[in-house]
Amino acid sequence: MKFKNILIIVFIITLFPIKAQNDTTNSEPKIGLVLSGGGAKGFAHIGVLKVIDSLEIKIDYVAGTSMGAIIGSLYASGYSGKQLEVMFREQDFDVLINDAFPRASKSFYERENAQKYAVTLPFEHFKISLPSALSRGQNVYNLLYHLMLPVNNIRDFSKLPIPFFCIATNIETGESLIMDKGRLAEVVTASGALPSLFQPVNIDGNILIDGGVTNNFPVEELRAKGMDVIIGVDVQDALKDRESLKSAPDILMQINNFRTINAMKNKSELTDIYIKPDITDYSVISFDEGKDIIEHGEIAARKQLSKLEDIKLKQPNYKERIELKLLDSLRINNVNFKGNDRYTRAFMIGKLKLKDHEKISYSDFRQGINNLIATNNFDALRYYLEPTDNESEFNLIGNIKESETTTFLRLGIHYDRLYKSALLANLTKKKLLFNNDIASLDIILGDNPRYNFDYFIDKGFYISLGVKSRFNHFNKNVNPRLALEENSPLLSGLNKIDAEISDFTNQVYIQTIFRKDFALRLGVEHKRLKITSETILDEDEEDNIIFENTDYFSVFGNLKFDNYDNFHFPKNGFYFNGNFHLYLDASGFNKEFLNFSIAKADIGYAFSFSDKLSLKTEANGGFKIGDENTNALGFAIGGYGVNFINNFYSFYGYDYLSLTGDSFVKGTFTLDYEIYKKHHILLAANYANIGDGIFESGDFFTASRYSGYALGYSLETFLGPLEGKYTYSPDTGDGYWFFNLGFWF
Repeated sequence: MKFKNILIIVFIITLFPIKAQNDTTNSEPKIGLVLSGGGAKGFAHIGVLKVIDSLEIKIDYVAGTSMGAIIGSLYASGYSGKQLEVMFREQDFDVLINDAFPRASKSFYERENAQKYAVTLPFEHFKISLPSALSRGQNVYNLLYHLMLPVNNIRDFSKLPIPFFCIATNIETGESLIMDKGRLAEVVTASGALPSLFQPVNIDGNILIDGGVTNNFPVEELRAKGMDVIIGVDVQDALKDRESLKSAPDILMQINNFRTINAMKNKSELTDIYIKPDITDYSVISFDEGKDIIEHGEIAARKQLSKLEDIKLKQPNYKERIELKLLDSLRINNVNFKGNDRYTRAFMIGKLKLKDHEKISYSDFRQGINNLIATNNFDALRYYLEPTDNESEFNLIGNIKESETTTFLRLGIHYDRLYKSALLANLTKKKLLFNNDIASLDIILGDNPRYNFDYFIDKGFYISLGVKSRFNHFNKNVNPRLALEENSPLLSGLNKIDAEISDFTNQVYIQTIFRKDFALRLGVEHKRLKITSETILDEDEEDNIIFENTDYFSVFGNLKFDNYDNFHFPKNGFYFNGNFHLYLDASGFNKEFLNFSIAKADIGYAFSFSDKLSLKTEANGGFKIGDENTNALGFAIGGYGVNFINNFYSFYGYDYLSLTGDSFVKGTFTLDYEIYKKHHILLAANYANIGDGIFESGDFFTASRYSGYALGYSLETFLGPLEGKYTYSPDTGDGYWFFNLGFWF
């Protein structure tokens, strides 16, 4: 009996430390963290989180609204404050917010047409309307989904590494909703859907917008989760005085802030530690100043250091958080889209560029998603990766909302020395005859009226069909050899002629894409070319002399590769465009026509030395084989421009179309220094050989006969580049100024 009692006493003594430890754990206060909305000012939350992490304070629940929801959800998913700082510093928020997709995401057709327009407006039933928002929020969703993949399968946010909820607003009822279940990336995207900036998000039939509209600081809701201590971080604007209210937007923002700021007076008192960073010098769109805003968050948190350290003293059992790692590659097992009523599965797969069971990098997967969204056929794409039995293999599930807008009015303006002033009006119609077609008509009014028409049935990797038609004309002093034969008596004493050049071209072609980035076109072409001049008059001295007025018929092939990151100011990427035309027949002015062919190629490569300094190298060359009587389709170089027709090329140091020949080779080197964002200083040099038969004679391999240099300034504006360049050639001692405003068209 005595031995039995001893055993019981020993057993109780053994259990006592365990019970004492549990009592200690249970006595630890529950710490809640609430983060307000505030746009770019929300970067201050990251600074506060860095201080909390440095003190090894364990957060038991996170709540947030808008930007507070975005940062809070990532912290709740397992990322540290330092990790978040690195992530957000690496983001280009202009691209993120404006839903700007890389050029590589767009089809070759879209790349050719996208960078011509300053304004795009819905134009249904011949009525102009405004879009529901400036951005679809797709890039925000893409980023959040990737970052949240480690917790992808958690639907109950209380089961995240740190329990979490956020606030969203039902736009139909004005109700404030606590979002604590669902797909995390989608829910957080809804909480941050600022009206007019991001379009609303549809979740389970509810149309949701930014939670800050109704509840920008959910402290009461967080207290209801059983929190003992609440740390609140407030990055909202304060009310401005009369001196600061100088514009209508300022006044509207002040009115919008009345309710949330007044509500904050009571809400701040419900926190135990209230942190209010001094960020009055920043706005909700100060994303470029994120580093400074983060520092202000740290400063504000350290002002509450004694209170934060008191919390730490009550948490003796802190466990270091495991650093999350992002998925870098995956294999897609199956693809299932819902909502694509007008677009076939083949079209969707073609844009995604996915092959069955092929392992791809996550960046390539996201590129495929961008390819699909960049068609602008969809208002939203919410995709999910469902894991399979294989750890790195997923099923891709996508919910698609097709765009109801199929007609757009697009506008642009432009000025350059060749075409002078021009106003562009474009009408684009999608699903004109088929679900995956697009028709586009440019009407260009100004000193040189023109038009461009494109119709394209896009089938991605499959055979696509296109039709192009254009009329282009301009008047310029040009080299007379562009219009006259070499032995013409009219050449005597002529250095230049004032020529009016008109070009009417029509093409029908088929296109296929292979190896993801190459586009191959084969087609037939009709071209009517007319050249007249007032320099030389007809015998009756009343009419302009006609040098060329012929219809040409040809077949052609075109191979193109283009992955420049920016059309006008590339910092990296490669470009190749090879063309071959076989001219089979002609009718009209050219009575002595003989078959001939023209081959040419353009190659470009851009790379960066640093974030600000890049080099673009270009090589161009071409030759004609056959009929020596057709000079009008030969090569001509000179001037500066992007929208040259036929076989005309720019060349610094010479005026437009000054140098001609049936073959040429040219190299250009452009050094681009971006002194400030979107402000470029350009230094360029180009060298060329051009003449008749330079490849046959071997002159192609000799030193360049012509050279020119340029120094310029370019500013990227919403209308397009604003450029001024001075060019000079040591060959002639002549210099030229070239000015350009707006996208080229």
